[in-house]
Amino acid sequence: MTPHNEAKKEDIANIVIMPGDPLRAKYIAENFLDDAKLVNSVRNMYAYTGNYKGKRVTVMASGMGMPSMAIYSYELYKFYDVDTIIRIGSCGAYNKNLKLFDIILSEKCFTEGNFALTFHNEICHIVESNNELNKVIEETAKEKQIHVVKGNTVCAEFFDVYFEDINQFLSRIPKDFEPIGAEMEAFALFYIAKVLNKKASCLMSVVDSKYIDEVATPEQRETGLKDMILLALESALKLS
Repeated sequence: MTPHNEAKKEDIANIVIMPGDPLRAKYIAENFLDDAKLVNSVRNMYAYTGNYKGKRVTVMASGMGMPSMAIYSYELYKFYDVDTIIRIGSCGAYNKNLKLFDIILSEKCFTEGNFALTFHNEICHIVESNNELNKVIEETAKEKQIHVVKGNTVCAEFFDVYFEDINQFLSRIPKDFEPIGAEMEAFALFYIAKVLNKKASCLMSVVDSKYIDEVATPEQRETGLKDMILLALESALKLS
């Protein structure tokens, strides 16, 4: 057990599907897993372990932002022998061709913050997801006929819809990076996975966009992300 996770080591599977919202973790456990068991409720950061088509998986929330993701993913990798984490979350779109609930698979992630310097004494602002894991997800998406857009994403330290000037933020991103979406957790997950020699990927469903006025409701964010959830779980079936 850790200060943030009351689960016993054997309670956590080696593959973790990680939404940000604890209620989304609960929703997935109740609607997609067999024999799901609540194994952590500390700070209401729910974790459930159960079976998806016979494959043992854990679904655990990360909370919002890099610091929260960092704590939970580090502990899962370091103390629970987790090998793979697939983050599933919501994002904002920076590409005019993306519509609400389109799915993004992050290839590289940029932050202008100093997470890597604080954690690992390294100046690093761009980190990659795991290429092997991404290939499994892409292959699964083709098999299940789930449309996925792969591209670079940015990891912000504040909800980008509230930025005073989003264009100034975008102007500070390296010119050749060309992000297609933004969220708030992936950089921490990818960087910790890299340092600990683990695997991490991030799937995101578009819930708002720089180019459209429509925004997904809280209810849609919780339950309207079925294709992304299924893609993560079906990909888990192919992992050892």
